[in-house]
Amino acid sequence: MRKLRTIEMNRLSPAEFKQAKKLPLVVVLDDVRSLYNVGSVFRSGDAFRIEGLYLCGITATPPNAEIHKTALGGEDSVAWRYFQRTEEAVLALKADGYFVYSVEQVEGSMMLQDLTIDPKLGAKGYAVILGNEVKGVKQEVVDMSDGCLEIPQFGTKHSLNVSTTAGIVMWEFARKMLMGRV
Repeated sequence: MRKLRTIEMNRLSPAEFKQAKKLPLVVVLDDVRSLYNVGSVFRSGDAFRIEGLYLCGITATPPNAEIHKTALGGEDSVAWRYFQRTEEAVLALKADGYFVYSVEQVEGSMMLQDLTIDPKLGAKGYAVILGNEVKGVKQEVVDMSDGCLEIPQFGTKHSLNVSTTAGIVMWEFARKMLMGRV
C-alpha cells in the first residue's frame, strides 16, 4: 500500500467547504479551557463538515495561535459563534429548531450507539454540548437539554478527553446521518 499525497485526496478548498452542504450538527463547547482541545474540535468539525461550533464561557475563540496549532486551519473553515453563557447558546439552538443533547454521564442517559436520528425531533438538526475538562457539562445546561448521550467506557477512568469525545460523537452522527444507518 502507498500513502496518498494530499493532492490525491480531493479535499475541498476553504471556499468550497463554506458552500458545501453541512452535516446538520452543531457542537457546543461549555467552558472548555484548553486551547488545544478547542483547536482539535475545530479540526474534527472540518473533517465531518459540521454546520457549526458554538464556543461558550471561558472557551477561547479564534484567531489564536494555540487554537491554530491543533486546528490546522479548521478554525477558518468551520463556522463558529461565541456566547458568554452556554445557556444562551442552548436557547438560541432550541429557538432555531435544534434537538439538543448534552454529552454527559447522568441518570437515564442514552448510550451513544443507541442514538436514533429522527428528523422530526431535530427539525433543523441536532446539537451536542461538550463540557469542561474537569467539571463536564454544567448541571443547569444538562437541565435545559432534550436528552443526554454517554459514550460507553470499559476501563478504570470515568471520562475521555473532550476533543476525543467530540470526534467520537461527530463520527457517530455522521455515520448515522450520511451512511444510512438510522
